[in-house]
Amino acid sequence: MSGKLARSSFGRPIQLDSQETPSGLQGDIHAVVDHPLPEISAALKQSTQWCELLALHINNRRCRAGSTSQGQDMLTLFVVRRYDKPVEQAFELPFVYRVASATPEYLSVEMNAASGPLGTSNYRVTLEAVALDDRRSFLHFSYSYDHNMMVRMATQAYLATFGRDKVGFTVEGKGADGQPEYIRGLRGLVERNAMRYFLTLDAYLLSGVGAPSERRERAWFAAAEQYPRQLHEVDLDTYLALKREDRQRDGTKR
Repeated sequence: MSGKLARSSFGRPIQLDSQETPSGLQGDIHAVVDHPLPEISAALKQSTQWCELLALHINNRRCRAGSTSQGQDMLTLFVVRRYDKPVEQAFELPFVYRVASATPEYLSVEMNAASGPLGTSNYRVTLEAVALDDRRSFLHFSYSYDHNMMVRMATQAYLATFGRDKVGFTVEGKGADGQPEYIRGLRGLVERNAMRYFLTLDAYLLSGVGAPSERRERAWFAAAEQYPRQLHEVDLDTYLALKREDRQRDGTKR
């Protein structure tokens, strides 16, 4: 993928792809990052670490790590439909967490949630990382889920009305003013969310393991604001206040 990465429109070596699958949506991001593989493995091999990074997403208001009755690692993500909704209105995504492979050359982490809200199911989050040299690594991040026909139609209706101004990252052409025309609809939706989640990974690695929560939050917000057309939702003070409220509520004040 070196050619695509070198020509990336993101200003850094990132390639974002999306697709409507027969049963749902999938977004994939490939990227070169300036972190050696041992650093990435140390930062991302535990479910508690993933809870910390996933909580950076503006719609994720709580994350709890634990285990299933079979002894498998799991984390439960509490997601609100809009950032300003209280955590009591969040839906739960119970992910089974598994490190599929962790060697000096390759890391693979998988998270799967069989059920989701409002007719969605089979949520899948995967991360793969390979070493390029002693300073850089190549990442593949994938985010996908299934939905039934009712959910697909309802989402399409929303995106055609209230969400008609929302766009993704894939450029489909140019408008009369010469500006890029970005993809809309369901693929635009999954592209926005895949990028938000990739940026949680990026901000977590950039801040370093053990960094204060607000340092990570500021890093995530700054990264998202590089793409305001797609990802801007709130100002920095509002975002930090929400995350501070979440930490205080759950007793994670660091």
